[in-house]
Amino acid sequence: MTIRVAVLGATGTVGQRFLQLLDGHPWFEVAAVTGSERTAGRPYGEATRWVLDTPMPAAVRGLTILPEDAPLDTPLIFSALPSKTAGAIEERLAAAGHVVCTNASDHRMDPDVPLLIPEVNPEHLELIAVQRKARGWSGAIVANPNCTATGPTMVLRPLHDAFGVSKVLLMSMQALSGAGYPGVPSYDAIDNVVPYIGGEEPKVESEPQKMLGTLLDGTVAPAPFVISAHCNRVPVLEGHLECLSIGFVRRPGDAELLELLRSYRSLPQELNLPSAPAQPIILRDEPDRPQTRRDRDAGRGMSTVVGRVRPCPILDVKLVCLSHNTIRGAAGGSVLNAELMYAQGMLR
Repeated sequence: MTIRVAVLGATGTVGQRFLQLLDGHPWFEVAAVTGSERTAGRPYGEATRWVLDTPMPAAVRGLTILPEDAPLDTPLIFSALPSKTAGAIEERLAAAGHVVCTNASDHRMDPDVPLLIPEVNPEHLELIAVQRKARGWSGAIVANPNCTATGPTMVLRPLHDAFGVSKVLLMSMQALSGAGYPGVPSYDAIDNVVPYIGGEEPKVESEPQKMLGTLLDGTVAPAPFVISAHCNRVPVLEGHLECLSIGFVRRPGDAELLELLRSYRSLPQELNLPSAPAQPIILRDEPDRPQTRRDRDAGRGMSTVVGRVRPCPILDVKLVCLSHNTIRGAAGGSVLNAELMYAQGMLR
């Protein structure tokens, strides 16, 4: 059965990525798009400045852009709305019975909202029942994490399960596309690194603890480790590259750790979800990989690529990980969340 879906904030960069990834999807069909007052009432193909490398999907060109407060008749909604705008709109739609898979940060840390990476914490979807009871609505809000938190959390899942993570030092080198379009002014971006991204470091330090936390009696107990993050904007278009030093409760052997990363599979791979990569973690052995331009599209942009795994003289292990920020870290993550819900009978 194909489910009709809507995309909120469809004219922006993340909204465009949603439409790209949903084009020809076996389970979901885009039936509605929303936009700002400036674009509402106009055909999508006429009102949108398409910025992705692939052509605009023909199926959405003729859709009339609806205003943000329009009633929708789609059971599933993908939200690419900006933070602070998204919160109230998503709550209204969930109260009206829609399932909202959101990329926005407004509800990520709400105790009753699943903050979801399907390979990491699929059991957290049980929070939907808690959310519905507490808020008195029949819909739901399900969030995907900050794009910078996505790759490291994927890597930490098997390591935390096996060895117990105690502390993490993280330094990010984040793509310009993470700031949206037009994003960072060229005069600031070219020949430069900006060592500050507003609000980013607190998200990266707190969201993995929720995702790697334990669900018990309808509440998530955060994972008991600390993260210290340094977040930087660098002049690449797509892909967040991050250096991690990790301390463990039990220090792993080198071969044990590498095999654990190489062999990691989870529920999306077992269910063969359409957007799930065959390998959620791809381990590179070369001394100079992963590289942003060469590795960001691994697994159709849905895999986390890991390399340079080696001892850390301060903590236990250090490594480099790379994740595609607008696919896995944004629209693709939300689509995979919805696919998991569909496969588990939560959208029918």
